[in-house]
Amino acid sequence: TDGYALITPDHPGQRLIHVHPDPDELHRAYRADVAVCAGMAEFAEALLVVDLPPRTTGAEAHAEWVAWSTPAPRDLVMDLGPCVTAMRERLPADAIICNGAGNYSGWWHRYWAYAGPGTQLAPTAGAMGYGVPAAVAASLRHPERTVVALAGDGCFLMNGQELATAVAHGADMLVLVVDNGGYGTIRMHQEREYPGRVSGTGLRNPDFAALGRAYGCWAETVSRTEDFAGALDRAMARSGVRLLHVVTDIEAITAGTTLAKVRGG
Repeated sequence: TDGYALITPDHPGQRLIHVHPDPDELHRAYRADVAVCAGMAEFAEALLVVDLPPRTTGAEAHAEWVAWSTPAPRDLVMDLGPCVTAMRERLPADAIICNGAGNYSGWWHRYWAYAGPGTQLAPTAGAMGYGVPAAVAASLRHPERTVVALAGDGCFLMNGQELATAVAHGADMLVLVVDNGGYGTIRMHQEREYPGRVSGTGLRNPDFAALGRAYGCWAETVSRTEDFAGALDRAMARSGVRLLHVVTDIEAITAGTTLAKVRGG
């Protein structure tokens, strides 16, 4: 809801049709003009038989979404946008992407095309450290599928030791550790609310590639955008647990903005 800004509880000037499978959710936070108790898939299928007049706004909105979900060039040494594109070009559509919580995951939320149910494992309440153990479980449950764990540096340091479990049980998975040297989400809020007053969000990180090798993984460090695709190819040519240590600049705090812009309002 864009911070309760896109749809307000009383939504003046808007017409709200609220579809939800739980009747207790209808009218709970928003007063709906039309409340429909139904599952999402069932409601969408029912709409297929409705004769709706053609509207250009749908095509315009879709064009805006396509532009928004396509990485635009950025002047960065390591730009995660092209990295996501390289993954989309190389990984199968049914790959299982497992991520924890943090700004790093925003690049995949924005640019990755999830093919359907069962292709993403992610926390619903901002739980850091979820990606690696989720990927271990996914790999052992679906050994025939490609499994990728996404973790920020702070995220990885919470449950990265599960690499030992992955290696011990023969998991076949790729781990991407996105290392910007800090707790990016918290840093972003600090810079926005209290510019220049950074406190406790910097991290003194280990060499994540060396750490991965210590656990028995194949590992490599990538610090330039143009080197990512080759490193990904080398990782995907192997089996077992592979780790790519992707070094980024915390200045590129999200897929769409920088810390300098956050400070400037």
